[in-house]
Amino acid sequence: MFTGLVEEKGTVVALDDLGDAARLTVRAPLVTSGAGHGDSISVNGCCLTVAVPSIAAAQPGTFSADVMAESLARTSLGSLDVGDEVNLERAVAAGGRLGGHIVQGHVDGTGRLLSRESAEHWDVLRFSLPEDLARYVVEKGSITVDGTSLTVVEVADAPPGPGAADNAGAWFSVSLIPTTLADTTLGGLAVGDRVNLEVDILAKYVERLLGKGAQR
Repeated sequence: MFTGLVEEKGTVVALDDLGDAARLTVRAPLVTSGAGHGDSISVNGCCLTVAVPSIAAAQPGTFSADVMAESLARTSLGSLDVGDEVNLERAVAAGGRLGGHIVQGHVDGTGRLLSRESAEHWDVLRFSLPEDLARYVVEKGSITVDGTSLTVVEVADAPPGPGAADNAGAWFSVSLIPTTLADTTLGGLAVGDRVNLEVDILAKYVERLLGKGAQR
């Protein structure tokens, strides 16, 4: 379980093709300082299991994780290259502060950056939203974008207008403060870039429970 508060931007140092999977190696001195075999680390919002921790003498300060073909296909991890930066967060400790919201690290779908508008102290980013996820997103609610817990500013079922990278489907917007722009990979996103999305798990459980109740 995670909170969506990015602890560190790591750098991809190796990608090994395993046939039906890939082994991802990331340099990240902070999150690997206490990482061990079997620990969970969120990589751009995807919960991955540490296969080789940073204690490996060959590459200190790194960790490796195996990514199945399913994850490569359904998330943006499949498009990573050596040298790319990724958002990282270690699993939250029991009794720790829940600074963001409850994040599982289970990516529900992907979206693309449609537009970004820069103001003096923040940027407004608009992302496409898969139609099957739109019902879980509400204004002032929470959403996870590449592992970052964000508050939704607007959400709509229609495209945001001319000039967008993708003129079909629903969309949502978020406002990013300078700290988020500097400390996560969101600050470097360009229009058209693909991101991992995880909606609020509470909304999905409520829908499920209400549906069961209606059947009785």
